[in-house]
Amino acid sequence: MEFYEMKIAGCERKLPKCAINEKLDIAAFIMFGDTELTVKCAELLLEKVPDFDCLITAEAKGIPLAYEMSRQSGKKYFVGRKGLKLYMTDPIVVEVKSITTEKVQHLYLSSEEAEQLKGKKVLLVDDVISTGESLSAIRELAERAGGTVVGQAAVLAEGDAAERDDIVFLEPLPLFFKD
Repeated sequence: MEFYEMKIAGCERKLPKCAINEKLDIAAFIMFGDTELTVKCAELLLEKVPDFDCLITAEAKGIPLAYEMSRQSGKKYFVGRKGLKLYMTDPIVVEVKSITTEKVQHLYLSSEEAEQLKGKKVLLVDDVISTGESLSAIRELAERAGGTVVGQAAVLAEGDAAERDDIVFLEPLPLFFKD
């Protein structure tokens, strides 16, 4: 297996390269289990983001970051769930198609959680922003719940996302095109 080596929030990491198709590889960034990196990334992102009342992320890879940013800031976080749960009454549902997922998925937010977002300044959080599809889906959840999106943040901006001026991120992540 090939790796892409980079420094993220002062931490040296080796990201495994994964084939998206025969012409493109990406470097897989997984925060699960990497407490040192998660804590440092949350700290640095909190220094860069605008004032917010709460955070929202999509299940699942953004959860460690959202949790740690919530813990450090003392502000609540919400998760757009990929599956409908029995306890979710009258949920808001949006579709999302991510670069790393084969099929169209749905994100769900219960009416009780939506009520807590209503009128709040909401920060969107994810581990990596690439095509922006996941970010758009969590934006739609937040806005349909009545929240006002005040910022969008991620640890890494992949490919063209690093050129965007509407997101806060720590490092660019290249795409790996094959001949």
